[in-house]
Amino acid sequence: MSSEKPELPYGYLGAQEKFAEFGLATQNYTEPEITAQDNQLEVKLKASKPVKVTCNLIACKDDKETPENVFTHTQDKVITLVVHFPASGYYKLQIYALLLSDESKTLPGVFNYLIHVKRALNAVYPFPKQYAQWKDGCYLYEPLVLHSGSSLAKVNFKCSIPKANAVAVVAEGEWTHLTKDANDNWEGKVALVQFRGKGIKVTLNANFGADETKYSTLLEYNI
Repeated sequence: MSSEKPELPYGYLGAQEKFAEFGLATQNYTEPEITAQDNQLEVKLKASKPVKVTCNLIACKDDKETPENVFTHTQDKVITLVVHFPASGYYKLQIYALLLSDESKTLPGVFNYLIHVKRALNAVYPFPKQYAQWKDGCYLYEPLVLHSGSSLAKVNFKCSIPKANAVAVVAEGEWTHLTKDANDNWEGKVALVQFRGKGIKVTLNANFGADETKYSTLLEYNI
């Protein structure tokens, strides 16, 4: 039953060996067991060193993994994990991290939460797929979720992408360049209604280098 608290191995919950070594600390949930009144939660970590973080969300009732229900972004040395739970019950939120300077492909587990979701009243849609360079200090104001049921006539995109020279949203080969504002955020409106329900990939892309034609994909939505 999803309502039964699972038995977990000794030492599984909380900070793991590399958590402090990587300069990480909990900010808003210091205890590893959380009770969530609804199915939306934000977990914040303080990062004193540049790190990349990824997560996995596992339903305890059937061990189903839904990493697409966790979105990770960073602002002012605070890493925010936005978690949308598909249903009520117990979940394991597993956090993995690595120093940005480390080119290893393997991220060790650094912290594990057990979260009891009391009610699931909000509809849940997958977050955009996050590519490697998104982990390098980027932050998304909107849209956190985009799907075929969203309002797609004029979708406002707003994000912070350190070191980017240019940022664009691309759908089916159509490029919409975002504009940098006074606060170094990139923003713009993108018409996507013509792609509704076609399974189109919408990507957020950034140019970082001297070659103005080369863009890296940071996020990928599906509509």
